[in-house]
Amino acid sequence: MSWTWRLEAKSDKQFDSIEVPAFDNQSDAETWIGDEWQTLLDHGVDAVTLLEGDRIEYSDMSLHPPQN
Repeated sequence: MSWTWRLEAKSDKQFDSIEVPAFDNQSDAETWIGDEWQTLLDHGVDAVTLLEGDRIEYSDMSLHPPQN
């Protein structure tokens, strides 16, 4: 099974222009999001969901920094 990220926004914005790779394992997927989160946020992505195939590993992970 491959691991992928689903990109989400508070609005109905679509992210067809952003290429999200598939990964062989969860660790590689998490490393990628750790490297790319700021770029994704700059493109309007508010949150992400990690999928293993069709199964949700975790969902609605915000890309916004915590508020003080």
